[in-house]
Amino acid sequence: MGKRKSRAKPQPKKRMDKLDTVFTCPFCSHAKSVECEIDWESMIGAVFCYICKESFNTNVTTLTEPIDIYSEWIDECELANNREEDEGRQKL
Repeated sequence: MGKRKSRAKPQPKKRMDKLDTVFTCPFCSHAKSVECEIDWESMIGAVFCYICKESFNTNVTTLTEPIDIYSEWIDECELANNREEDEGRQKL
């Protein structure tokens, strides 16, 4: 005896949207002026702003994306600002 055919259709594959590689600069606030580049040979990621010439370099892994490098740059900026505020409070 034969088996009946299933009417259920296979679910379509989910489409992954591409992540951004161009961002807003935290220093000059220009939109789409910061670009991320990853050098896979030396395993270094770089972020730089075309307008104010600010830049940031960090080590990367094979799983690193440009948004990760930009996020790390933002975290370092916030950390540096917090240190400056703490030093200012201690002097008073």
